[in-house]
Amino acid sequence: MSHTKQLSDTAISILDLVPVLAGHTPADSFKNTLDLAQHAEKWGYTRYWMAEHHNMPGIASSATSILIGYVANGTKTIRVGSGGIMLPNHAPLVVAEQFGTLETLYPGRIDLGLGRAPGTDHVTAMALRRDLQGAGEDFPANVEELRSYLAPASTGQRVRAVPGEGLNIPIWLLGSSTFSAQLAGILGLPFAFASHFAPTLLHTALKVYRDSFQPSETLKEPYAMAGINLVAAETDEEARHLATSLYMSFLNVIRGTARQMQPPVDSMEDKWDLSEMYAVQQMLLYSFIGSPTTVKSELQQFLDSTGVDEVMITSHIYDHAARLRSYEILADIKKGTIG
Repeated sequence: MSHTKQLSDTAISILDLVPVLAGHTPADSFKNTLDLAQHAEKWGYTRYWMAEHHNMPGIASSATSILIGYVANGTKTIRVGSGGIMLPNHAPLVVAEQFGTLETLYPGRIDLGLGRAPGTDHVTAMALRRDLQGAGEDFPANVEELRSYLAPASTGQRVRAVPGEGLNIPIWLLGSSTFSAQLAGILGLPFAFASHFAPTLLHTALKVYRDSFQPSETLKEPYAMAGINLVAAETDEEARHLATSLYMSFLNVIRGTARQMQPPVDSMEDKWDLSEMYAVQQMLLYSFIGSPTTVKSELQQFLDSTGVDEVMITSHIYDHAARLRSYEILADIKKGTIG
């Protein structure tokens, strides 16, 4: 599949997991999130999404809709949304009311990305939902119910989302498999793939989405986004050093150990064994780590192979200033001022 899409004409956005840094508090994380969003707006990023995760000491974005309001209130033009709301954890009406409220407060700036995973472990999912029966299987029906609340009210409709009805907030379907890809295609909705941590089915899911796409009032042509990890710095060596925080975060994922984000280390050799290193590297296949020149070249190859319309960036970098710089470098690469 050949594409002529260039980074300069590709929308770039940010996925913020609102990391809790070792030695710091969630309050510090929220301040960093707003600061990053304000910089992202200035640098020309398209949207700023936060993800719903629960029972994770290193991630502070559990109350996602509240944080969306916090960021939207502290910015002026950038789109703010969820990447995503894990719909099985919530009644569709509650989501419609929350995002209807957000859209009413910040009109034309709110995105609603939906996922069908729990965003946590089995025990915590039970604590969230009280009942796991049919949680994933009901996703298509729940999506349609949610969309009905955000559509104009119909005659005789007994349950209404106020605020929410008639606002037609942009809905995205998110996924790491072909399930949501096909559903997004059938419904004519934009689709975002979680290739920043589940890269295996990226190309398959994109093909399924494009092949199954049916034009709708929302979209006339398919619109696909892919998530990637980015650690950009002045040199390859500095970027590789900063990326050790990313590696340690994912090492904890595969070990099932929950920790706050750790500062970078000089070497990972004594942190993991060969099988763990391989597992982490497989999860982080679409990670772009290096100098502006390195990042630019590798990102263009990614665009050439996927043809995605938008790239959503997440940067697991411990130092806030270095994290800001990573996003600034990408913005400058897109503008053609460096790299």
